[in-house]
Amino acid sequence: MTTSMFTTAILLAIVFGCVIWVYNRLIHDRNQVRAAWSDIDVQLKRRYDLIPQLIATVQAYADYEKATMVAVTDLRIRAAAAGHLPDKALLEADLARRIDQLIVVAEAYPDLKADQNFQQLQRDLVDVEDHLQYSRRFYNGAVRILNTRIESFPHLLIARPFGFKPAEFFEVGDASERAAPLMEPGGE
Repeated sequence: MTTSMFTTAILLAIVFGCVIWVYNRLIHDRNQVRAAWSDIDVQLKRRYDLIPQLIATVQAYADYEKATMVAVTDLRIRAAAAGHLPDKALLEADLARRIDQLIVVAEAYPDLKADQNFQQLQRDLVDVEDHLQYSRRFYNGAVRILNTRIESFPHLLIARPFGFKPAEFFEVGDASERAAPLMEPGGE
């Protein structure tokens, strides 16, 4: 084996090693985005599970507020079924506003505000909203890292041939939609 063949073999090994390293980083980043989305999904499911309990509790006190309760139920179903991220983000923002309206309705009923079950549901919803906010930030950070790598040299040389695609950020279009529902533990 000549020196030039040995040098070529070493250079090919280095290039191959770099390709593997870049590919593995892209896989790691893509899996990080998937895991972050899973965290959001878990929190959304927690919220979806709390909504029927909240509606049942408020309904016992406020039968005439059916329109708000029906709207919350409908949004819950549509948001759970949404597959496209921008659509899901908009439905989630609407759902958060409707839950806030439901809480405002409940504020008009002193007996309901004092109800232990209602107070616990409020605390649980605040907890879920806090976790959702954290999960969304984590997800968007993971998306930013993945998208930056996919668009940056030398990663783009590996990302394009292997079919890596940019991920979508979890964002909403209107600043008022970005606000979390105004829920206070204890109904205050």
